[in-house]
Amino acid sequence: MLVLSRGPSDKVVFPTLDISVEILRITGNRVRIGIDAPREVPVLRHELEPHAVFQSPVNARAHDHAVRNRLQKATLALHLVQRMLESGQDGDVEPTIFKIFTELKALEEELAPAASNDPVPTPCETINQYRALVVDDDVNENELMAGYLRLSGFDVSMAMDGLQAMVLLSKNERPDVVLLDMNMPRFDGGKTIRAIRANPDYRSLRIFAVSGTAQAEAKVSVGPQGVNRWFTKPVNPQNLVEAIREELDPVCELV
Repeated sequence: MLVLSRGPSDKVVFPTLDISVEILRITGNRVRIGIDAPREVPVLRHELEPHAVFQSPVNARAHDHAVRNRLQKATLALHLVQRMLESGQDGDVEPTIFKIFTELKALEEELAPAASNDPVPTPCETINQYRALVVDDDVNENELMAGYLRLSGFDVSMAMDGLQAMVLLSKNERPDVVLLDMNMPRFDGGKTIRAIRANPDYRSLRIFAVSGTAQAEAKVSVGPQGVNRWFTKPVNPQNLVEAIREELDPVCELV
């Protein structure tokens, strides 16, 4: 600790940090000081410091990923309710609606940004029933995505991480597409992609990344050795359905 005796108008300068502290006025047992610091340097009274929200780049990315996951679950649940109502399954929507409110409440508490307002494209009708493998370590998100895909005509399997996905691929009929999260414990998206691409039996398997992690951060390419397409959460599930059909059946026309 540096201890100094300073009078009015005297300054203490920290040249390396570009910060200066000036004594403005001395009144009785109180001293009024001014602090000049760069904009990127937060300056707080000590009693406020425990309540300050400071995010390092790592914490900021973690926060962003958590927000995107919550937005994704809320988005999936909303679209699933819509599809259930369209299919006449209105008696089963209450649990899904509860999930919507749960995620929106959590978003409110985290002061999350508003979800994307991208327009919903017109559905593409197709007679083909495609098989999809949904891989995400979040149980609710897995179930919501699978529910929407099933009501859209897909045959769906689920895995909780890349290792379980590889086991399912080895023991079951190969799916047409894998919807793959990146940030998973034990066996993440990057490892899963490398394992799939290294197996000649899966050479033509389509992989769609559906992740709260940015592509640059995940260091996963879009192409033959990576994923076919990259979707950053939150994702409109109907957009995803249309992208799958476009990828698997290019002659499918919008109606």
